[in-house]
Amino acid sequence: MYTIGIEEEYFVFDAATRRAVRRFDKRFLVLARKALGDRVMTEMLQSQIEVATPPCASMSEARAHLMQYRSALGKAAAERGLALAAMGTFPLAFWPEQTVTPKVRYDAIIDDLQMIGYRNMLCGMHVHVRVPDLDSRIDLIMRLTPFLPLLLALSTSSPFWQGHLTGLRGYRLAAYDELPRTGLPELFRTKADYDEFVAALTWAKIIPDASYIWWALRPSLSNPTLELRIADSCTRLDDVLALAALFRCLVRALDRDRALNAGFDRVGRAITQENKWHAQRHGVAATFVDPFARSPLDAKTWLAQVLDFIADDIAALGCQAEISRLGAIVAKGTSADRQIAIFTKARAAGRTRLTALKEVVDWAARETLGGGKP
Repeated sequence: MYTIGIEEEYFVFDAATRRAVRRFDKRFLVLARKALGDRVMTEMLQSQIEVATPPCASMSEARAHLMQYRSALGKAAAERGLALAAMGTFPLAFWPEQTVTPKVRYDAIIDDLQMIGYRNMLCGMHVHVRVPDLDSRIDLIMRLTPFLPLLLALSTSSPFWQGHLTGLRGYRLAAYDELPRTGLPELFRTKADYDEFVAALTWAKIIPDASYIWWALRPSLSNPTLELRIADSCTRLDDVLALAALFRCLVRALDRDRALNAGFDRVGRAITQENKWHAQRHGVAATFVDPFARSPLDAKTWLAQVLDFIADDIAALGCQAEISRLGAIVAKGTSADRQIAIFTKARAAGRTRLTALKEVVDWAARETLGGGKP
């Protein structure tokens, strides 16, 4: 019950130039698949690669899988003069240089999205939590939506785009929201409402199936899970586990108590949309608005409130070690904050913009393979 699965997307780059690769290194893929089998997958653009854990009963089990995946991919990459970085956007990735992975699904997406598809130089972390009552998933999505900006703020790792500092901690969603059927979930309260929406789009042949709905939180088509999609790819493994544990505990808390956030309405969703922007812009330094009380609060206060009402769920799921990391993220900042600090310091020391960007990439590569002990 409430088993968890985690998907991570990474950028693959040339270890010498620090630029994202344009095309697959076929030998790298062979080495990666030899080590990890079907747990490693290609992505739509050839500078990205994805891993997925099996369903895990504990956070320690998920940690062990991800440590193995990151280590194995890092070794395979190094053998080919490549390296790996877990980041929402990559400082030295340029979308006009990218090549689409040959696959029927990707060809169809690119045909539909055109240039927007080629601009999808973005890596996220997706968290699946199994929900025992399959018919309750849409209601849970509606009631979980208010927490999405907090989860985003805690994960931000995308301050750069096309070689430039964007001024945002989480630029990834600014780019991703160019796509249709992204962003916050629609305010559907029942599975029947959701099914009617999907049926209308598939009947009109706008989408083949519900897997083409890319909301920040959605019901998985192929698994009996809720899938969190709002988080940037987290550079540090500890941050991955902390965010995943928080989402898992929130799912359990709201599944146990169907009254929690049952009053979420159109005004609350509009406030949540504004909160999402502030998370993108400022990360954990943002000022948010409580979607219910309509009062301001900061990330530290909001997190404390959330941890208080999910305390029983943290204990029941054995997530104490992972959850304890969240306070440090709020206090010390996310990957995005560290990337900006490295870049700013290098520029202040007189280094060129390219050299400063390379220092950011080198830091992210080290942290991605750093292990992540609690």
